[in-house]
Amino acid sequence: MNRRTAGHTAWCGRDHRCNLGEHRSEEIVVDLPGHGRAVLVRVRTAAGRDHAEIRLRVALAPAEPPARRQLAGLLADLRHVVTRAALAARPAPRRAA
Repeated sequence: MNRRTAGHTAWCGRDHRCNLGEHRSEEIVVDLPGHGRAVLVRVRTAAGRDHAEIRLRVALAPAEPPARRQLAGLLADLRHVVTRAALAARPAPRRAA
């Protein structure tokens, strides 16, 4: 089955999560009580493109300067994560014969 097939995928939640032509997986939750939580959902759009949808909640420091440092670090780390995921999708370089 190719990725543009209209039917449900093996990973699809097959319920109310599928709407507007999208297919959505069940949530994968990583919970660190008191510190943070991440929720990952795989999504296939009506156009057939697959995406990872990630929601992240991180407890921030109560004082403003440390909270801003945390936010700056999160943004830098997120940029790294998105770049790494994009590079992983590229075809592997061909080996010289």
